[in-house]
Amino acid sequence: MTTGTDTTPLAAGGHTAPAGTTTSGAAGLTAPAPAETTVLAAAGHPSPAPADTTTAGGTARAGAPVLTSPARAAVAAPAAAPASVSTRTRSGALAVARGLKAVAVRTAALLALTALWEIAPRVGLVDATFLPPVSEVAVAWWELAGDGQLADHTQASLIRSFGGFAIAVAVAIPLGLLIGWYRPLADLLGPLLEVFRNTAALALLPVFVLLLGIGETSKVSIVVYACLWPVLLNTISAVRNADPTLIRLARSMDLSTPRLFQKVILPASVPAIFTGIRLAGAVSILVLVAAEMIGAKAGLGYLINASQFNFAIPQMYAGIITISAIGVAFNQLLVTAERRLSLWRVPSSS
Repeated sequence: MTTGTDTTPLAAGGHTAPAGTTTSGAAGLTAPAPAETTVLAAAGHPSPAPADTTTAGGTARAGAPVLTSPARAAVAAPAAAPASVSTRTRSGALAVARGLKAVAVRTAALLALTALWEIAPRVGLVDATFLPPVSEVAVAWWELAGDGQLADHTQASLIRSFGGFAIAVAVAIPLGLLIGWYRPLADLLGPLLEVFRNTAALALLPVFVLLLGIGETSKVSIVVYACLWPVLLNTISAVRNADPTLIRLARSMDLSTPRLFQKVILPASVPAIFTGIRLAGAVSILVLVAAEMIGAKAGLGYLINASQFNFAIPQMYAGIITISAIGVAFNQLLVTAERRLSLWRVPSSS
């Protein structure tokens, strides 16, 4: 009885191999199992081809194309899918981890200040009468919000602040573009600008009250005056520092002055102009609060001043926190607008 290792003599004699072997295409020889290739090579016959040259019936033909085993494809295809899913899962987890780390870094100092504010009055580090715990301030803020007082005062302040801010931006940007572009106009108005920009807005508040009265006009006007200078000076500086190469290139293309401003000057000036706008946004709230403390019947400044006179200290801090929250939200809104208008800028490499 011939075993699986005795097929070489049969193949040399031209006999048919037992079942389980593969027939060679050229010489009619049987292709033994991998363990028998040494014996076949010793008999002078070439080694058989790999199993993937075998046809569906088990017989290999000379010059036949190599066929991929369906079983191998079925095994390999599912193996690639879990790998891609795993890669996407890892990238998503890393992105979430980076986001959480950024949020933790940004809020760590704020949380530490809040914890210190809560603990210091309770352990006696400061007098709780003048600095109540932040939990009491939160309760007072919720009561003011519940009875509608906080909403009324906030609305009055926002109308004055944003109205004056919008007027200042609408006046300062065109004026800054003109002064920055036309040198004779800058030489004419330069000394006057230096005088007024170094005069504090609150120092002129009595003048505005005397000239415009104690109503809304004086409060909006003082906000306009305070917000005008950061935007104006940053716009002038942005126009003067525009890339001269770009300006010469635009002029060589026969662009008119309005088109030059539209295509070159304004896009290059956006970052500096928005720096002034953000400064003006903070100034508009600060100056308005001071003006409301002097003469007003509504507004966050009035709320803070009235709470101090009535010795309602938690309500006073609630008004202060509201002003801070409005300033942070307004600044974030301006940052978002700046990014939208500066999409052409190439981000700096870290």
